[in-house]
Parts: sequence; C-alpha cells; structure tokens
Amino acid sequence: MQPIKQFMQDYPGQIKSKLPQVGTTIFTVMSQLAAENNAINLSQGFPDFESDKALIKMVSDAMAKGMNQYAPMAGLMALREQIAIKTEKLYGVTYNPDTEITVTAGGTQAIFTAITAIIKEGDEVIIFTPAYDCYGPAIELNGGKPMYVQLFAPEYKIDWNHVKKLISQRTKMIIINTPHNPTGKIVTKNDMVQLEKIVQNTDIIIISDEVYEHIIFDKQKHQSASKFPHLAERSFIISSFGKTFHNTGWKMGYCLAPSNLMKEFRKAHQFIVFSVNTPIQYALSEYLKNENNYLELSSFYQQKRDFFVNQIKDSKFKIIPSQGTYFQLLSYADISNEKDTDFAIFLTKKHKIASIPVSVFYHKNTDEKVLRFCFAKKEETLKYAADILNKIV
Repeated sequence: MQPIKQFMQDYPGQIKSKLPQVGTTIFTVMSQLAAENNAINLSQGFPDFESDKALIKMVSDAMAKGMNQYAPMAGLMALREQIAIKTEKLYGVTYNPDTEITVTAGGTQAIFTAITAIIKEGDEVIIFTPAYDCYGPAIELNGGKPMYVQLFAPEYKIDWNHVKKLISQRTKMIIINTPHNPTGKIVTKNDMVQLEKIVQNTDIIIISDEVYEHIIFDKQKHQSASKFPHLAERSFIISSFGKTFHNTGWKMGYCLAPSNLMKEFRKAHQFIVFSVNTPIQYALSEYLKNENNYLELSSFYQQKRDFFVNQIKDSKFKIIPSQGTYFQLLSYADISNEKDTDFAIFLTKKHKIASIPVSVFYHKNTDEKVLRFCFAKKEETLKYAADILNKIV
C-alpha cells in the first residue's frame, strides 16, 4: 500500500481547499509564541483563574449520579427552562424552552450552525470588521459571500449609511456582535433601532452574537436583539456559558430564536454535534437558579479592567476605553511605527508579554497600531503585565 505522505506528494491536485486563505488562527500562533518565549499570555481570551468550585462540584455530582449519556438534541429541558427564565428577567422577553432555545457546544458552534441553516450559494452576509474570526470562514464554507463594513479606531462606530448601501437582493444576513470582540465597544440602543429600520420589510436574518452580554461596564445596559421586536422576530441570539462562568474549555453555549428559525437551526445542529455535554447541562440548570452568579459578573470584570488601566495609565500606550468584554485595546502609535503583527511578536519575544494585533480581525489587515490584551486574569498577573508595559518606550 502506498504511504499517505507519498500519495499526497504524487497527487497534490486531488484536494482543493475550501478555505485557501485560512491558516492557523492568530490565537494559536500567539499562544504558542508566548509558551516558546516564556511570556505572560494576554493574547487568547481565557481566564487564568478557576470557575466557581460549587459549579465544578455540581458537574462532578452529576457524573457520579450517572448523568453521562446523550442529552436530548436540543438540550436538557431543565436547562432550557432556566435560560428562558433568565432571558425574561433580563430583557422582558419570553422564549419557549421547547421550541425556541437550543443548547450548543459553545458560541462558535451556534454561530456556525445558524449560518449553515440559512446561507446558500451566492448569499451575501454583512459583517462589521474588525470581527471575531469565525464569521467569514463559516460564511464561505456555506457558499456565501461576506460583505464588510469597516469600523475605525478609536470609536469603532457603525456607519449605518454604508450598511444601507450594501443591502441588495442577495443580502441574506447581517451579523452583529455586542459587546464587541475585539474592540470592547457596545452597540447602543440607537444602533439597534437603526438596524431594525434597515431590515424591516425585508427577509434579512440577524445573528446577534451576545456571548459577552454579562460583561458590560460603567452602568451601561446591554442592548440584546431580543428587546427589539422587529429584530427578535428574525434573530438568532447567541450566548456563552464559558464566557460567563470562567470555563471556556467546557464549550457550552446556547441559541435563542423564534420557532420558525429554530426549526431550521436544529436541522443543522443535530448533524453537527447532535447534543452537548450532559453532566455540565445538569450542573448549569442548577447554577442558573442563583441569578447573582451572572448578575455580579460586570462588576467583577470592571474591577479588573479598572485595575489594569490604572496600572498602565502613565505608560506610553494610549488606552482605548473598553465598554464590555474582557479585552482592552491599547494603541502603541506613540512608541513604534512597526506593523502591529511585528510589534506583537517583538513584545512577546523581547518583553515577554503576548497580545493580539487587531489588524488580523480585519478582512484587509487594516493596521491602526492597536493591540488587544485580555484582562480576565488574576490581579497579580495584571500587575506583572502592567510592570512590563510601563517599561516600554
């Protein structure tokens, strides 16, 4: 039998990539670079502290009780009921746990599933860049075409007139993200009203990526698509337990949508993952009963943001205010004129601190000399990182 490696060498034309421009993600690259250089890693968005021990015990107890087989395809009803209760408390909107809520293997799977359920060959999808890096590839894998609306530092405001000009008969979907990764900005009530007006009397579907809904600062309000009737009726709303409860490796999230959209979502969902982690679902269904477990998250992360920002306020970096998420953007324009990708590598190798260059979140690698730092870290980690940043001139 011919070895696989030799087969690939002899027949290189047999495989045509569906994503020829896509390589290893920047998150993997920078995390690997951080490890190789023994650098503090503020690049990838995950905490360096543990999830609540009570929640971990709930998962362990569920495993010990034998809750280890397949969950229902849409998720445990007990968990979907608690999600419905939480959504109604927060946003005053009722979703039917039976037909309008599905538990997913994290937010990214939910986003991919929603795109897969709707987008066909030739459909256009409007994305606001800089954007979370899964949107474009998911659209392209399903034969769609991403249409980009660029946001510019430091405000990163949406130009709704530009959005209107991009709308055509081929426009099938618009993806919004609030609070926004990577910028930390939030979509305002006026933004949502503008979007509502644009899509009214159209067949355009919305994906509202709200995985950081509980991490929003300075007493501002999260503007969920569920709060706007003409958006809610056409929206897949994506949320993440991993972001909320400090356990990104558990890959747990959920999707809210009206029943007609959720019916299509589940058709794809059942063939992508079928169902997700059973004991964790049992644990979350109990943990959600205490609303303080998510209501206190904003103040928890605001303390971390404020601590980090206060520690670097006298540095040469310019702080671009974070309104939500656990990311802080810093401009280094007063320090260097290097490309942000090169400067991020330089900081990792020379100064032992890893970040993410924001240009990689744009479709055209727009370089505005801005880096993204994750502050979902212990205070001592943030203090150590700040000491490094303060010495860079």
